[in-house]
Amino acid sequence: MIRPNIGLLNAMLRIMFGFTLLSLTTARLTRRPWRRSYWMMAMIASMKIASGIVRYCPFTAMMDARVDDEEEFDFEETTFNPS
Repeated sequence: MIRPNIGLLNAMLRIMFGFTLLSLTTARLTRRPWRRSYWMMAMIASMKIASGIVRYCPFTAMMDARVDDEEEFDFEETTFNPS
């Protein structure tokens, strides 16, 4: 089971933004169905809706793992004395 890595407020904002973007692109797709950019924006909007419903974002998980790896290498700070 995947643990949620985004908060409730963040999830609600993702869902709201996703539905807004999806409705905008769907309205534009009815007038110009040959435009690929609208299809891409609809895919991005649906991904935002899905990540809000599941409360898991793979990009956030990847960035958290990267930060954890950087904190693992705790280097000692030494002062540089040129004399």
